Amino acid sequence: MFGYYIIAGIIFLVSWYVSHKLKSKFKEYSKIHLQNGMSGKEIAEKMLADNGITDVQVISVAGQLTDHYDPSKKTVNLSEPVYMQRNAAAAAVAAHECGHAVQHATAYSWLKLRSTIVPAVSVSSKLSNFVIMAGIILFATGSTFGTWIFGVGILLFAVTTAFAFITLPVEFDASKRALVWLESSNMVTPQEHAGAKDALKWAARTYVVAALGSLATLLYFISIFLGRR
Repeated sequence: MFGYYIIAGIIFLVSWYVSHKLKSKFKEYSKIHLQNGMSGKEIAEKMLADNGITDVQVISVAGQLTDHYDPSKKTVNLSEPVYMQRNAAAAAVAAHECGHAVQHATAYSWLKLRSTIVPAVSVSSKLSNFVIMAGIILFATGSTFGTWIFGVGILLFAVTTAFAFITLPVEFDASKRALVWLESSNMVTPQEHAGAKDALKWAARTYVVAALGSLATLLYFISIFLGRR
């Protein structure tokens, strides 16, 4: 298990660094006030309207960096600072979440795939670690049942890893749609656009780190399984 703790430690440190940079970037670009004077809510509503989307509501949710699009309720959920503030960071986040709404409206294939496997991921994410740990303990005793349990745990963890990688094109595409719209619709100045682009770049990196971390952990478990069979 020592190898697992090393991998977990590295993932934690990299994740912490990227998260820290993301927060500092958003703080920096929150100081760049939009010349058009629009709030994140208004930016979001404008992007939805420009894409012909009339059945999605923009609402405020508590917390920071809690922004997300809910396809089941058709709501763009903006954290309170993003919903109310009028700066480059708010514009970036609001447009990004609307990018997901546009994906939904246009039946973007990667979003459809991600939505399809959400139920399976919900189950596997809750059970995988418990099943893997139980399997490893039994596996160490040479139990055939432990080998089977460990294998099931690895398969469950593989589902969550696949989900993390499927999420990447969804997030990158939403950011691309957001930045293209912000520029083409003249919502932001070149300086504001540069800030929005940099903020979304760091946000995307959090998903990359999560996916790579999950893959590294999965490969470690597989190596244990194959090495002791």
